[in-house]
Amino acid sequence: MPVDLSTTLSRLDTVVEAAQDRLRDVRRDIHANPETAWTEHRTSETVMRVLTEAGLKPRRLGATGVVCDIPGGRNAASHRRIGLRADLDALPIPEESGLPYASRRPGISHACGHDVHTTAVLGAALALADVAGRGELPAGVRLIFQAAEEVQPGGAEFAIEAGVLEGVEQIYALHCDPKIEVGTIGSRIGSITSASDPVTVTLRSHGGHTSRPHMTGDVVYALGQVIAQAAGVLGRRMDPRSGVNLTWGAVHAGNTTNAIPTVGTLMGTLRVLDVTEWERAGVILDAAIAQIVAPYGVEVDVHHVRGVPPTVNDEFAVAHLEAAAREVVGPDGVHLTEQSLGGEDFGWYVRQVPGAMVRLGARTPGAPMTDLHRADLAVDERAIGIGARVLARAAVLAGDAAPPRRRPTP
Repeated sequence: MPVDLSTTLSRLDTVVEAAQDRLRDVRRDIHANPETAWTEHRTSETVMRVLTEAGLKPRRLGATGVVCDIPGGRNAASHRRIGLRADLDALPIPEESGLPYASRRPGISHACGHDVHTTAVLGAALALADVAGRGELPAGVRLIFQAAEEVQPGGAEFAIEAGVLEGVEQIYALHCDPKIEVGTIGSRIGSITSASDPVTVTLRSHGGHTSRPHMTGDVVYALGQVIAQAAGVLGRRMDPRSGVNLTWGAVHAGNTTNAIPTVGTLMGTLRVLDVTEWERAGVILDAAIAQIVAPYGVEVDVHHVRGVPPTVNDEFAVAHLEAAAREVVGPDGVHLTEQSLGGEDFGWYVRQVPGAMVRLGARTPGAPMTDLHRADLAVDERAIGIGARVLARAAVLAGDAAPPRRRPTP
């Protein structure tokens, strides 16, 4: 008997709505017990327990991640699989929200909303497991609960190397956005987040007296030239449409007024929205810094870490997510979102298979504007159910449609 898609989608909503209190309690438990990158043992145990209680068979992804397949397909020979991804780790930031379920661990908090992402995917899992048990899931779904999104190299690269994308034809995710109200979804085709690469510049000389700078390489002055000029060089050597941004966050050199130090370091972040320009950026930056400091007689070492690529949303994957979101929050609740220069290692997944990430509104209407990575971040918990329903619906809609023919550019 043919499956009525509208009935399946309605069933997803029903299951998530029935699980709202449970999902809220799971989120608060995770929120109160945050764990930083590669240490998410308690969090992954919670995920394992919820999935197992739903009749699923989760398995470990390394020491602190979880992966779980929900079988589906309209016939026994179907091997189609849609991926849903969440991130588990918290940040080394003390919480100052004043919430009754605030972090119990000094100096650590879920200031990026990963507890909401995890719980939303768990909610989607409960709904998808239910319709799978009824024989109504058009394609299998792989749930990926990834460790260590907040560090580089991070959990996405590890998960991909461990094979989580084998057999996955599309992948979906969401990210909390406390700048937009709950009940709102922000979406866009193309780059939604930026590449994010740590850069460290180290300059050396034999040092000397500040009265005789001509007798040594002045690493402090040379660092100042790098700070002042490097971003400008990139702005003239790279396509201005690529969204390149080089910002320095730390500089260290010397400890007295009358001595030129032997070593100085400069640390910052290189961000690029365009994949092609990101792949060129490191070479251009290395050459630019070498040329900037060449007149000053110092040795230079540029350590540029390829952090995360831009998250480039596939247009067909965006269509599935937006269609799902319009049914959950209404057509007026789905908006074009801005591009962000923030990094997100979901970009590694969409370099391998088509996929998309949307922004999940998390601000209570009327509440003060806040941002991610802040100690006072407070998320409207209604976002959990909205995120769960959007992801579950997107998985069903993608599985019901023809497999995508387009592949992302490697």
